[in-house]
Amino acid sequence: MRIFLFTLCLTVTLAGCGKKGPLVPPEALVPAPIADLRVEQKGEQFLVFWSRPLKEEGGGALKDLAGFRLFRREVLPPGEDCEECATAYRLVVGVDLEYPQGVAVLGNGYLFIDDDLTAGKTYRYKVLSVKKDGTASRTSNLAGRKKVPFPLPPVLKAASNLSGVVLEWGNVPPPANGRIEGYNVYRKQSGENICCSPLNGTPVREATYEDKRLEWGKRYDYVVRTVALVEGETVESRPSNEIQGALAATD
Repeated sequence: MRIFLFTLCLTVTLAGCGKKGPLVPPEALVPAPIADLRVEQKGEQFLVFWSRPLKEEGGGALKDLAGFRLFRREVLPPGEDCEECATAYRLVVGVDLEYPQGVAVLGNGYLFIDDDLTAGKTYRYKVLSVKKDGTASRTSNLAGRKKVPFPLPPVLKAASNLSGVVLEWGNVPPPANGRIEGYNVYRKQSGENICCSPLNGTPVREATYEDKRLEWGKRYDYVVRTVALVEGETVESRPSNEIQGALAATD
């Protein structure tokens, strides 16, 4: 019995002498904070975008991400506003990645459309990532803007040729307290939604645009939105009429 006890104690002692790795603090295992939250106004709606985090706070690969919590608050006049007040923000959508509802999934990104807004008010957003064990990230960057009057959409026409589709539209008048910056052209194929990046890198200044990035035999749907600067905010119109185009057939 003494030999057995001695052997057992020696085994436990040696097992406890193994080399241990560095301790990882719990806060290093939470999702890294989202840093690309942004808000755009298109027509009367705000479009809120963010990307899925891929890393933990400590730099490791993020696993077991469960979803997101998007919060919004109304920015009050100076002297009344309180960013840090506990009741400043309210939850506008909770996203479960297994059954995402209330948002559109855009590759590795997410889009929330907010239409519960009051003209002339400024709103600010933040988003948290949540793991399956309930631990949450630090707050994302803050993103916000004022809801301003938006310009009218143009009336769109299209003509096909052998090299592409030529879009044309008439210029629209500027909105009150604003100026026209140009136009954004959007395109989709059958079964897709027209969202959210325009074909043009910067607003088109002329009232025409030729799309040459087409595939033979496919038809495309187009809309154009007017871009304006109003009260210091960039805003797009509602979409124009939707029109189809394709490469012209050869004789």
